Amino acid sequence: MPTLGIAPLLDAYFRRRFAAAGLVEASVPLDGGATTVHCWRFPPGADGGTNARPVLVLLHGFGPPATWQWRRQVGPLSRRFRLVVPDLLFFGGSSTSSAARVSEAHQAEAVAKLVAAVVPPGTARVSVAGTSYGGFVAYHAARLLGPGAVERVVIASSDLLKADADDRALLRRGGAERVEDVMLPRSPDRMRRLLQLAYHRPRRFTPGFVLRDLVQYLYSDKVEEKKELIKGITLGNKDKFQLTPLAQEVLVLWGEHDQIFPIEKAFEVARKLGPNARLEVLKDTGHMPQEEDPKRFNEAILNFLLPAPKSSL
Repeated sequence: MPTLGIAPLLDAYFRRRFAAAGLVEASVPLDGGATTVHCWRFPPGADGGTNARPVLVLLHGFGPPATWQWRRQVGPLSRRFRLVVPDLLFFGGSSTSSAARVSEAHQAEAVAKLVAAVVPPGTARVSVAGTSYGGFVAYHAARLLGPGAVERVVIASSDLLKADADDRALLRRGGAERVEDVMLPRSPDRMRRLLQLAYHRPRRFTPGFVLRDLVQYLYSDKVEEKKELIKGITLGNKDKFQLTPLAQEVLVLWGEHDQIFPIEKAFEVARKLGPNARLEVLKDTGHMPQEEDPKRFNEAILNFLLPAPKSSL
């Protein structure tokens, strides 16, 4: 029987927004079939095969699949870019049978293979934008592929300097004992608290049955694998990860009132990313500026990725 509730209706609506943006759904096998990445992408033969629009890869954060997190971006951005919007491994329809614990670096490798599979030969460099956990992946993808393949990078709401002390502070704000209790809510109360952390202006009241529906629909699939993803994050582990400047131009976007990764971390991240990085703070938004102020978020991305040509005068 079909699942009843508001979440499936929202899911269908968000998927229609992706389709209305001219994107097509695809499941792309990688690693000889051991890995499958589900994505929404520009259709084959887009732009009449001229590659007129540049390619932009959008990487979602920890939580719902890509259609929920980028729904306010795909319409405006698809007019200027050929979009590739994957579900990261163990989100949505993406998975792998690899026995190794998946880190954000492994996610980046899968993204790189996906780009190689769906972007036509002869395409100029792509740009990558990631939010939150997707920002971790975007950083690794830019470093893995290098400036010869990745032109510009957007890191949104993503603490690349996250350490154990930051996790402890998040747990205090979230009233939880483990990061997975915050990021993988299993009850209406935990769902309500996550929404309060994620949004600067959350809805004043969301009924418990709606929250229960969201938990069941969005946070009940691949739970153990997602717990392993949290444990597999290498940020903050000095033996596995060192944040180094990127060779590409980088835009760091951050919500002024972010309670997942507080705003002071934005300045540290931008400084650590080196002279090619600049920071833009979106006022009156929290951890999800792409949802709370999509107009300014989209404008910031467009102005950064498609800068006006310099005058010759």
